[in-house]
Amino acid sequence: MLWSALLLMSFAPQPAVAASGSGSEVGLAALEHAWHDCVREAFAHQPRTQSRAASQRSALDECQAQEDAFVAAAMTAETARPQERIGRHLALAARAWAASVASDVIDPVSSWFGAWRR
Repeated sequence: MLWSALLLMSFAPQPAVAASGSGSEVGLAALEHAWHDCVREAFAHQPRTQSRAASQRSALDECQAQEDAFVAAAMTAETARPQERIGRHLALAARAWAASVASDVIDPVSSWFGAWRR
């Protein structure tokens, strides 16, 4: 019976998976994509005479506004979902408890049966 409970908990959908298709996630992905595109474009236009590290720093400096918009949106999205974080924490706590029960109960009993069969 405990194995059934463990299997059900391991295959149950997680709260983070259920919210992956929300509108804020799509907007966040678009901001991240725009930032990455800006960095790639800015890096491509850097002079070849400067070092790679200098080209990378210059490209990041050029795209600071897109990076700031992406980071702000990511932080807003994270603080807007406290219930999701609580649900995720509860699911992790339940899994940890089930794993501890399995190791404390099932393993000794199965080893006892194994020794008894020999």
